[in-house]
Amino acid sequence: MEDLKTHWEKIYDSKEFEETSWYQKKPQASLNIIESLGLSREAEIIDIGGGDSFLVDYLLELGYKNLSVLDISGKAIHRAKNRLGANSSEVNWIVENATELSTSKKFDLWHDRAAFHFLTEKDKVTAYKDRLKEALKPGGYLVLSTFSDQGPERCSGIQVQQYSREDMTALFEDDFEVIRVENLDHKTPWDATQNFTMGIFRKK
Repeated sequence: MEDLKTHWEKIYDSKEFEETSWYQKKPQASLNIIESLGLSREAEIIDIGGGDSFLVDYLLELGYKNLSVLDISGKAIHRAKNRLGANSSEVNWIVENATELSTSKKFDLWHDRAAFHFLTEKDKVTAYKDRLKEALKPGGYLVLSTFSDQGPERCSGIQVQQYSREDMTALFEDDFEVIRVENLDHKTPWDATQNFTMGIFRKK
């Protein structure tokens, strides 16, 4: 079986963003949540698995100045940088697996719309949580979305780990204050409905 990086490079090499199930013309749910947190425009924000999502475009428009985007796929990052043009220099781009993130930055917000559920092995989940706890400031926010227990079992040919609201709460409640965990529907470009579990947490 090919490794995850090779798999995702092939996906981004063969599909336009609009052809992927996670495409959103405007990531309104994430934007609403981020704005509701009342963060300074100077806050350090990282989008995990951001790929060529438009989230960073809108955050730049809103005046956020310290943005990082991490993705395992260099092709995805390249596409995002090309789209942003000169504005791409305003973003810290990281081609890396989140489980191996090494950075001196400390973040006020760790946003992950749909990368975490690809970690199906316990040691990978643990590594992700360790990097998260290390990189997030005390009082910093985690905004995390995964496929729910009513959502798809696979995405882009890969098995995912589904999380119910109870599963997600149990996984993070020891280290984080649970602000809200709920289920949301996402409509794909071909009008299929995918159910997500979305949690907002604050690091203790």
